[in-house]
Amino acid sequence: MRFTAKTLYGLENVLAEELKELGVADIQTVNRAVLFSGNLEMLYRVNYCSRCALSVLVSVDDFRIGSKEDLYRRTLKIDWSSVMDPDSTFSVVPVVNSPLFGHTGYPGLIVKDAIADHFRNKTGKRPSVDTTDPEVMVNLHISNDQVNLSIDSSVVPLFKRGYRKVQGTAPLNEVLAAGILRLSGWDGTSPLCDPMCGSGTIPIEAGLMASHVPPGKFRQFYGFSRWKNFDEVLFSRIKNECDQEICDLDVRISGSDISEQAVAQAAENIMNAGLSDQISVELSDFTKATAHEAGGYLVFNPPYGQRLKGDEIENLYDMIGSSLKHNFPGYRAWIITAGKELLKHIGLKPKAKFNLYNGSIECILAGYELYEGTRKQRAE
Repeated sequence: MRFTAKTLYGLENVLAEELKELGVADIQTVNRAVLFSGNLEMLYRVNYCSRCALSVLVSVDDFRIGSKEDLYRRTLKIDWSSVMDPDSTFSVVPVVNSPLFGHTGYPGLIVKDAIADHFRNKTGKRPSVDTTDPEVMVNLHISNDQVNLSIDSSVVPLFKRGYRKVQGTAPLNEVLAAGILRLSGWDGTSPLCDPMCGSGTIPIEAGLMASHVPPGKFRQFYGFSRWKNFDEVLFSRIKNECDQEICDLDVRISGSDISEQAVAQAAENIMNAGLSDQISVELSDFTKATAHEAGGYLVFNPPYGQRLKGDEIENLYDMIGSSLKHNFPGYRAWIITAGKELLKHIGLKPKAKFNLYNGSIECILAGYELYEGTRKQRAE
């Protein structure tokens, strides 16, 4: 079976590394995705264990077309009975960039009719379309004359872990938070703090990573559970094997925020993730924060232009730079924010930078090594 694990821009390589750790071979990175092959067991395992994938698609067919008739004819020939039957409900999600079609939604209607006609021709009965809660979600991707048809095995995006019941105005995507942690080099053995934790996504993802809790543990549904070939016994075995790896944290993970509401939200989400006894969260102003232990990590997502404006945002980043320099010697700090101009106000030279997207906002993840004294003094 051929799979496509979709992810966020900038996280392709960390997803590829994660898939290797899960035992995946034959990996190829492409824009916002990783291509790989495997069996049904690997499909279930990646869905349950991947922290950096948004969804996993199963390839059905790839072909070239020269007209709308070609699209209908080739789709009609596919053996759709391997994943669904005439009593199944389905939907088609089209992503189209082709001069062959003037309207991007039209190819989706062609594929829908071809699938329905496939079953009508074989059985005399057409499956029903359900755009709200389909049993099978078909993904149609057309780029110029190249067509890819696949089935979404996740349906509900994998970043929706299930533990976050409350959130603020600008929550961080769970996949992005997990990707940031991997890009930072944090391996679960050093203290970690998010001093602007909001609803707690970064410390929770860190806690799940360090205690080996599978990100799918809190989910109630996967698209593949409705397929004809769903192997419930196999999936239960995979879940049990992965859950047996769960352990208690032996490292300090904490969060803080200046907002009482954010702290309350973070505490509730931490409780939902089963980490209340292992992750602390407190009301605190970053200007007064200090390092609890030596050699730790700060990983955070401070407000940027969408939440603060003008002098207010510049003053915030001036304060962040001052606090990092004076209060966290020996730490590594990783900050995701929108634009180079904001980073200039921190007043420190990043040791590394990565381009990422937070939703539709182009961002930079910058990493800093916070030395005692000057870098020159440290070298001496």
